[in-house]
Amino acid sequence: MYKKLVLLTTLLAFGVVVLGAYVRLSDAGLGCPDWPGCYGRISPHHASDEIAQAVAVLPNGPVSTHKAWKEMTHRYFAGTLGLLIAIIAVWAWRKRGVLTQSPVLPVVLVGLVMFQALLGMWTVTERLKPFIVSAHLLGGMMTLALLVWLAMHQLSGVNRVDLTQAGGLRGWAGLGLLLVFSQIALGGWVSSNYAALACAGFPQCNGVWWPEMDFSHAFRLARELGMTADGAFLSREGLTAIHWVHRLGAYLILLYTGWLAFRVMRIRSMRGVAWIVVALLITQIVLGICNVLLRLPLPVAVAHNGVAALLLGAMVVLNFRLSLGRE
Repeated sequence: MYKKLVLLTTLLAFGVVVLGAYVRLSDAGLGCPDWPGCYGRISPHHASDEIAQAVAVLPNGPVSTHKAWKEMTHRYFAGTLGLLIAIIAVWAWRKRGVLTQSPVLPVVLVGLVMFQALLGMWTVTERLKPFIVSAHLLGGMMTLALLVWLAMHQLSGVNRVDLTQAGGLRGWAGLGLLLVFSQIALGGWVSSNYAALACAGFPQCNGVWWPEMDFSHAFRLARELGMTADGAFLSREGLTAIHWVHRLGAYLILLYTGWLAFRVMRIRSMRGVAWIVVALLITQIVLGICNVLLRLPLPVAVAHNGVAALLLGAMVVLNFRLSLGRE
């Protein structure tokens, strides 16, 4: 039952990540401008009068009934995820003498999901500040990654890897995981700054190989959405810098992670995981190109986030399998 609960929670965490991306990309992040409820009510249905008044004042504003339901549905699922993680932590602690793992990781997950709740609140109360939105995304990805690691502990029948075949790939795999996570951080920064369409065309950006960019303001963390730290509007050159760095990061991930996957394929028991990494990597690159060429269609943009989460999970599995290697 504990194993089934961990696996269910891991699947739910993936769903929450994808749902969060859908809420963000459909501009529903402020669908309910307070937290944890919607205008102090338990659901948009109970807050229908307040929502109607907000729409009357700003018909094209961030608040509407369908946006409110998107935002609150994400909160309901995220709350359920937090509850399941708390149950896992209590179970792991009380049965620590029976389960074949330490309760430390489940307890860490409880702390992480509590911080995630705070970031979710600040995302709304701080009016979508890019740093907070990006941190919220990374918190969700980290929660998913740790749950995948926890789930791998529970799966029986995992063959150990012969380190003489692995050729010392543990360190390279750890670096690959860090690079994928860093690329997700850059993608979150692109999304939270609405810079996905700053570069038109592919492989060039706005018809050139090296566009004009403003790095002095592009990666300042403490600032409002669309603004520089000095209070001026963030320039197109700043948005271009954000987008272009993410695109360069994609090239690096393609080369490094592709090389790592083909190295791992030399280990017979690891070929399946390596091929999954390659497939997800290629899919992710194609989705990124489609986002640019098709002008960010919502299904493609959400899929880009979802495949990023799957690639991160696959890299966690790869690292976990290598960690089981015998000398």
